[in-house]
Amino acid sequence: MTEIGESQNAYIGADIFCEFLEVAIHCILYTRELYPAGVFEKKKKFNVPVKICVHPEVLSYVTNTVDSIRLLLKENAVFKVTVVVVTPDHKPAERFVFEVARPTQNIGNDKYLYRLEESLRGFLLKLSITESLLKTLPEDCTWTVQVYTRESAAVAIEQKQHLKDFPWILADERETTLEDAKMIPLKAVNSDYLQMQLYAEESSIK
Repeated sequence: MTEIGESQNAYIGADIFCEFLEVAIHCILYTRELYPAGVFEKKKKFNVPVKICVHPEVLSYVTNTVDSIRLLLKENAVFKVTVVVVTPDHKPAERFVFEVARPTQNIGNDKYLYRLEESLRGFLLKLSITESLLKTLPEDCTWTVQVYTRESAAVAIEQKQHLKDFPWILADERETTLEDAKMIPLKAVNSDYLQMQLYAEESSIK
């Protein structure tokens, strides 16, 4: 039997995280009412009922965003991904922070990923009740995804052709800073394939 090395773990961890992240983004869009409820369809992911936005442009944007993050993760270039909700006057009102760490080298006792899948179900269930943890958003908010990368790796990856079809731009400080923010811990997972913690930050300007 071939031992699963660190690089293989990193690839598996990146795929698992991105599969989860794609669903999590849709969950945030639904629970924070960033689009009308009518553009969401009920599906099942990780054995949990979830709402997925089926508007073609939104669906394509989320998919392309996650696909490009997957490439960065496999280069070990990402340590944090955030989904930021922005008010009509362009101020960040709240954000959901996914902190990820490099996976360990051993596969441990979760060979078939049962415990990891159970943990990811817990994340989705926690996201589904965030409306009870956060204040109501103003109308006409927008949203964006921000990726925090290791600078040296990000510069090298930026030159690769497969990322040029979905370019990332540098966020300015106004887009990344929440005024008088309150942190709300949501959940963490620490497995041999994926180490991640999720928390929300809410600005007082809401």
